Amino acid sequence: MAQDRVEAVERALTALEAFDTDREALTLAELAQATGFYKSTLLRLLGSLERFDYVQRSADGRWRLGASPGRLARRHAPGRHLAARVQPWLDRLAAETGETAALLEIRGDQVECRLAALPASELRHELRPGRRWPLADPADPRPPLPGGAMVCLPLEDAADASLWLSLSGPAGRLSTARAHQALSRARDGLAAPRTTEATP
Repeated sequence: MAQDRVEAVERALTALEAFDTDREALTLAELAQATGFYKSTLLRLLGSLERFDYVQRSADGRWRLGASPGRLARRHAPGRHLAARVQPWLDRLAAETGETAALLEIRGDQVECRLAALPASELRHELRPGRRWPLADPADPRPPLPGGAMVCLPLEDAADASLWLSLSGPAGRLSTARAHQALSRARDGLAAPRTTEATP
C-alpha cells in the first residue's frame, strides 16, 4: 500500500536493480541514465549502500556490486544444505574447464542464477547469483548470450526439472561435448551418497 512506502529505501533498491546487467561495473553517468536519478542523489544512495557492502567503488570510479547481495542470496532457496553440496562442484567445474559454472533455477516464467563460480580467466561470462532472465523454453533455461555459449544439464532427469547445472563462456572457446561431460560428472557426483561425494 502507498502508506507503507519508504521513498529513500525504494530509491536505494532502484539503484541496486541497475546492476542487473551483463556489465561488471557501471559509471555514475550510466547509473544515472538507468535509474533516472540525479548524480548527486545517486552518490548519497551509493554511499549508504557502500557502507553495508552492497556496492563497491573501484579505483577508476566505477561502481560494482559488493559482497552482501551474494551473501544474502546464499541464505535462501536453494537452501544452505543444497548450496553447501553444490558450490564445491561449481568451484571444481570452473577450475577444470576455465568457464563459468552455475546452478540455475526455473521459477515460473523466469530463470534465476542461484549459485555461481567464476574462472580465473578475465574473458568469461560474468554470471552472478541473483541474475534473472525470461524463460523462453521450460526445457532450455539458457539466456541470450551474444558472442557467448551456455551448456545446461538438469539436476534431475525430469521434464519439469527446475534446477539446472550450467557452464558458460565465449562461444569460440566453450566445447559443448566437453562441457556436457563435465556437467554429467558433477551431476553424478551430487547424486552419489555423501560418503563418496565429500571430496568432489
